[in-house]
Amino acid sequence: MSERTQSEAFAAPRRELAADTFGMWIFLASEAMLFGALLLVFLAARIAYPQAFAAASGHLSLPLGTANTVVLITSSFTMALAHVFADAGRWRGATAGLAATGALGLVFLAVKGYEYRSEYLEGLAPVLGAPFRYEGPAPANAELFFNLYFTMTALHAAHLLGGIAVVGFVLARWRRTAAAGRLRRVTATGLYWHFVDVVWIFLFPVLYLIDR
Repeated sequence: MSERTQSEAFAAPRRELAADTFGMWIFLASEAMLFGALLLVFLAARIAYPQAFAAASGHLSLPLGTANTVVLITSSFTMALAHVFADAGRWRGATAGLAATGALGLVFLAVKGYEYRSEYLEGLAPVLGAPFRYEGPAPANAELFFNLYFTMTALHAAHLLGGIAVVGFVLARWRRTAAAGRLRRVTATGLYWHFVDVVWIFLFPVLYLIDR
């Protein structure tokens, strides 16, 4: 096994990096099918109950949703910087980019948690047996909207939390990881993080911008 690789199957770091990247793309394709199926269910319901879904969407906080969109787009930028620095062997810049990315992810979760709390207090969170109080048109269809909203956004938040955990792991193991291993980990983490951000870019207009 080469000193610059972590597996006996590879003679060169670049081949190991390519294999890691390919494996991550396969994983992300499976995740894309999961979110794609949920989006198809939502869009079918949206077509079936357009007025109820539009009215229910109006109860979501557009400022908070917009703020979180800006936060995630910024985190994609800092993750891209981390990869650029890692590829150039500028490790201090890479760690700074990763730390900023993880911090922005935590900001997103904090904002989303505050938004969930507000929706719960308004009676708009029909999850885990919570009472649903809605005074708009077609409350049954509105409840379907909020069930789908919480399902998709909570699943996205869980994926984001996983990404934050991975960023923390990469940083915690940074000093004990060889240069080639650092690049591999930053590349794989970056692909996953960008995927999670892209998912939100789809969720935001679908959920928040209906007939706005």
